Amino acid sequence: MKNIIVILFLIAVSLLPVSANDEFVWKNDLRTKFLNNEAIILEINIRNFNSIDIDGSGFIDTELGETKGTFLNAIDRLDEIKNLGINTLHILPITPTGKLKALGTAGSLYAAADFSSINKDLYDSNSDLTLEQQAAKFIEEAHKRNIRVIIDVPACGSYDLFLQRPDLFVRNSEGEPVLPSDWTDVRLLSTGSEEKIDSNTYSLYKDFVKYVIKLGADGIRADVAHSKTKTFWEELIKYSRNKDPEFLWLAESSESWHEAIAPQAVFTAYDKLLEAGFDGYYGSFFNIKDWHNSSELNKQLSFTFNTLKSFPDKKSVIGSFTTHDEVSPILINGEELSTMIIWLNSTLPVNSYFVDGFQTGDDYNYPMANKEALSSNTDDSLYFTHNGKIDIFNFSRKPGGDNNSIKNEFILGNNVKSSILPILNNGIYTSIKVKNPNIFAYTFEYENKKVFTAGNLDFKNNQKSYVKIDKLDKNNKIIPVKISKIPEIKGNRINLNMKPGEIIVLIIHSTNK
Repeated sequence: MKNIIVILFLIAVSLLPVSANDEFVWKNDLRTKFLNNEAIILEINIRNFNSIDIDGSGFIDTELGETKGTFLNAIDRLDEIKNLGINTLHILPITPTGKLKALGTAGSLYAAADFSSINKDLYDSNSDLTLEQQAAKFIEEAHKRNIRVIIDVPACGSYDLFLQRPDLFVRNSEGEPVLPSDWTDVRLLSTGSEEKIDSNTYSLYKDFVKYVIKLGADGIRADVAHSKTKTFWEELIKYSRNKDPEFLWLAESSESWHEAIAPQAVFTAYDKLLEAGFDGYYGSFFNIKDWHNSSELNKQLSFTFNTLKSFPDKKSVIGSFTTHDEVSPILINGEELSTMIIWLNSTLPVNSYFVDGFQTGDDYNYPMANKEALSSNTDDSLYFTHNGKIDIFNFSRKPGGDNNSIKNEFILGNNVKSSILPILNNGIYTSIKVKNPNIFAYTFEYENKKVFTAGNLDFKNNQKSYVKIDKLDKNNKIIPVKISKIPEIKGNRINLNMKPGEIIVLIIHSTNK
């Protein structure tokens, strides 16, 4: 009787509402998730994430009653993000931006003027919380929704930072700070050599790591990671892992990149970055816009998978088919390319990756782009933008489009990815030969299940062909996941009649033991 009373008491207590005083506790698991290809990542810019553009110019003017994006108003979109199937946010740089020799009216997010504080433009003056507390609040609210947070660290410093800390920068023969690549608003930081790390720059980055961990972040995405030495990253990653073993490191680096960003800069290849401790990198999937036949896709997939297998420690990659450096797929090949990107992410053993606005077909059109600005917080008087790419230079509108078809595919694809991930992670990858070079096809097979994916890389014309699937017969159960109509199946042959840019996904369940 006494045991029954105790059990009833415990049940009653468990049903009581959670007190508002109960402290939320988050345990970072991002590194484990990422290495298991479970991360579904959305890249966002807090400065425009939930801004309000009233006049439709594409840019924010507070004097007109328009609202800039802040950490606090960004919280209002977190339920929407969760409902899209996103479980990780990649936040573009939150460091203060340079105002001298700048690009855009707010300054590029990657022209860092400081590495140990937050951009004051992200502050909500209607709150009693400090800027750091507002940032920590946003991260905490994301965590409450089971959303992890990656913070971007810029690769270079602004001209403003050079004037304050010239000791941090590489100089040319004339003693001037070096402009990397054609990025006129930033200057090249000195990182030293493999034998001797530049202690000043290293301390700058170490302070950044300490700062974002204190805010509650779960990982870092390193901008242009190949511009620093392997030794530099080894030391920094080791430092972060001593604080948090689950802290993720994602390198912006790719198999496609082979040159330093300036003659005076170092270049560390992506494989050396992975050896240094990075957990993942950018597969060269952004080249999809240039793929004209299936062999190019198959070559990339095989190369990436073989690369990942070559490391003694587990590594992974993001499905970087589209990033903030890429033109919106809507402008390249319409809704069909966006849909194909969704389902490639969903049927490959990669961490799915998208840019805010992609999920509803944003073309990133800003009516006042590159025109004279009403006002400016920098020495640039133009609304400088990269046409067709999400804005990172100004106070701009919230990303978004009105394409519900893409949104529905986005949600479905993310849900499907979660359900078939064991097959993708554990299965055998097979690139299927197709006589029509415009059509690609591949399978992942695990136990008695196959995930079959086929697509038409011709975005203008219908294409026909067929594929033969090993052990496919009438006893197989075929589940259509993504199709416009069920393809004709005869024996072990699937006949494909594909619309321009169409992609199909089937799950083939064998009943044979």
